[in-house]
Amino acid sequence: VQEPEEKKIALELLETEQAYVNRLHLLDQIFYTELMKEAKNGKTVPEEVVKTIFSNISSIYQFHANFFLPELQKRMEDWSCNPQIGDVIQKLAPFLKMYGEYVKNFDKAVELITVWSEKSPPFQELIADIQKRKVCANLTLQHHMLEPVQRIPRYELLLKDYIRKLPPESPDRGNAEKALEMIFMVAKHSNAAIAEMERLQNLWAVYERLGLEDDIVDPSNELIKEGPIQKISTRNNSTSEKYLFLFNNMLLYCVPKVIQVGAEFQVHLRIDVEGMKVRELNDTEFPHTFLVSGKQRTLELQAR
Repeated sequence: VQEPEEKKIALELLETEQAYVNRLHLLDQIFYTELMKEAKNGKTVPEEVVKTIFSNISSIYQFHANFFLPELQKRMEDWSCNPQIGDVIQKLAPFLKMYGEYVKNFDKAVELITVWSEKSPPFQELIADIQKRKVCANLTLQHHMLEPVQRIPRYELLLKDYIRKLPPESPDRGNAEKALEMIFMVAKHSNAAIAEMERLQNLWAVYERLGLEDDIVDPSNELIKEGPIQKISTRNNSTSEKYLFLFNNMLLYCVPKVIQVGAEFQVHLRIDVEGMKVRELNDTEFPHTFLVSGKQRTLELQAR
């Protein structure tokens, strides 16, 4: 007898989950455990570094190994009398929020591995030694660490496929669709975590270009737009090149540095967005000009 299509997908979910738990075991019980042991002996890197690299991988491993995989196994053994997985996946979905932390930390983790491998040869040797083992299948630690990042999108695809193959009158349809909706929300949650991380990285990059003006380094700031601008001097009817950064709360009026050591710009003026007005001017001599007036000062600027 031909297996129904939806059962094939449910079995694929189980098989990939088994392989995934093995991968998590490798990350948590082998890499993390052994690197931590050496760090505790003070031989390789600070313990904090190892903890930061592996983030909350232990919780993720425990959850999949002790809860989700056994539930799936049980269900697939009983498939003949209970052909559904929607309810099991609904129980899984809320726990997938744990991934937000891991995903958000991923870039930093990879960077730490690189930095400390250069700083600490024993650390690099230990990783290389584990990577040579059969269980690593010739793949690097970084490669294995990518697996949890890709797992939630994988659930989403498998479940979409499963729902497509379900017969219209299947008792699992309602549950499976609800489970997909839940996983979709979690995936969005983890994408939001990634977007937030990128926003903070962009913000940091701007501060470095401005020579790290301390009070600009506020994680709630958002860079909206930046670019070169001409400042019009009404005194002698000339223009000079300046540069603007517009944040959600302030406009930074900067001067490009001639000698770029460290910072690229010097902040000459900041105008609070609160109470700031922008008015277009119809100046025949200087087209595309506008007036920015704020609590701190009024500027006459010309765009390209």
